[in-house]
Amino acid sequence: MTKRVYINSVGSVSAQKTFENDSFLDEITVHYDTTISVISPNYKDYIPPAAARRMAKGIKMSTVSSKTALDEAGLENVDAIIVGTGLGCIDDSEKFISAIIDNKEQFLTPTRFIQSSHNSVSGQIALGIGCKGYNYSYVHSAASFESCLIDAMMQIQLEEAKNILVGGVDELVAHHVDTHRLIDHIKKTPVESSKLLTSKTAGCVMAEGAHFFVLSEKKQASTYAELIGVRTYNTLSKEQLAQTVTEFLREHELNSDAIDLVVLGYNGDVNFDAYYDLLTQDMFLNTAQAYYKHLSGEYDTASGFGFWLASKVARTNTLPAAARLNQITTATPRTILLYNQYRGEYHSLVLLRQC
Repeated sequence: MTKRVYINSVGSVSAQKTFENDSFLDEITVHYDTTISVISPNYKDYIPPAAARRMAKGIKMSTVSSKTALDEAGLENVDAIIVGTGLGCIDDSEKFISAIIDNKEQFLTPTRFIQSSHNSVSGQIALGIGCKGYNYSYVHSAASFESCLIDAMMQIQLEEAKNILVGGVDELVAHHVDTHRLIDHIKKTPVESSKLLTSKTAGCVMAEGAHFFVLSEKKQASTYAELIGVRTYNTLSKEQLAQTVTEFLREHELNSDAIDLVVLGYNGDVNFDAYYDLLTQDMFLNTAQAYYKHLSGEYDTASGFGFWLASKVARTNTLPAAARLNQITTATPRTILLYNQYRGEYHSLVLLRQC
């Protein structure tokens, strides 16, 4: 019998006040911009100030969200740490390269270099808790977080690990933003986040965030939901989408009618949101629908915020009004499907079940 995989805790730092697990989008921060930063917790409550000053923002965000997840799961250590990131600590990468140029390759301090690699986050977390187990980072663009989930599920089901810390993190950096503005991947004019889907313009609102979860083979008092399945697809045409979702559900002996809530990665890009429309206007027309990137913004691991949202819904039986896409409600969202894509690529399907 295949071992079950449970989401035993969550931790999140995002453009909303999500770093405290005792609330669930009770107060929504409405942003009006083309890029949005996270609402930072008081890092001194989690990290010694001297250490925090040397840390990249992505590492600080991840330290807080991972510590929140570990504390809620009642763990001081785990068997493995798996982190997904599209850009890693890109800010320190840029600063290190700039220092090489400015100093003519001389008199360089190693700090920026040490913190500039994509696996800096997983390494710093491991050092902080003394984890000497499996430590891996996935850099698969907008499928990075889902790649972590697949790896963690396989390890638990193959009995290679019992408790795994899984996370996704990306930070907002000026040079990266400027580059994406040049190629029209970011909206040209500010948009009020609550009206993102009615903007009808190209591009997204770019953001940042860090989301961590403890996946385990055993259910406990803090358990949010059971992780049933994850699948990623590099490319899918609009014509293939409905059949692909149907086949994914069939693999788990389900059909579209069995889905109580579908969580979608709408980001307000008029050129690519049609993928989600295909599901909301047909297969899941009569299903409760939710979306989240008007709350979190768009970045490579933004689907981690969607995973956080779905996990909280499963545990609380509550879908915040700000995340509702339609007026259909369900008292018990037992089975939840998440679908995300970025610019027509890196499609992912994730299935959760209430427990």
